[in-house]
Amino acid sequence: MKFDTSTVQTTVPSPLGPIVIAATDRGLAGLWFAENQRYLPPELTGTAAWPEDVNHPVLQQASEQLGEYFAGRRSQFELPLDLGCGTAFQQSVWQALLDIPQGEVTSYGEISRRIGKPAAVRAVGGAIGRNPVSIIVPCHRVTGSSGALTGYAGGLDRKTALLRLEGALAESLL
Repeated sequence: MKFDTSTVQTTVPSPLGPIVIAATDRGLAGLWFAENQRYLPPELTGTAAWPEDVNHPVLQQASEQLGEYFAGRRSQFELPLDLGCGTAFQQSVWQALLDIPQGEVTSYGEISRRIGKPAAVRAVGGAIGRNPVSIIVPCHRVTGSSGALTGYAGGLDRKTALLRLEGALAESLL
């Protein structure tokens, strides 16, 4: 993935551990768990790390809306997104994820059909796994064809917690 050179970041607390959020002038470009997260961009660590900017308006909005979401007071995010780091295919998958309502889940196969690529289930899974804006672009709402909880770059425990928070997963199911 290729992120814009103007990307800035900050870290916010959450009940599931610290979350790193990143933004450009166009919108929110990233949201990752700071710990035990797969596919972290290299720009989050080391000497080439994105600069910290707690005053960036998109980061401030994202932080506020995430707090409301975790408190059960927000079911939809209203943030500009910058998904330009992905390929056209990845962006089409990420856009399809935005159509999954809170409280519902869908399968990788269904996402493949929605984007007009029914045979591309594995590629869709790869694009979902590399979703740069988890939670807000709700990749946690995608399950295996049998309904089993599979794959989540932030860990299955977090996927389970997010689906329970949204009412898509009853306590008795696990």
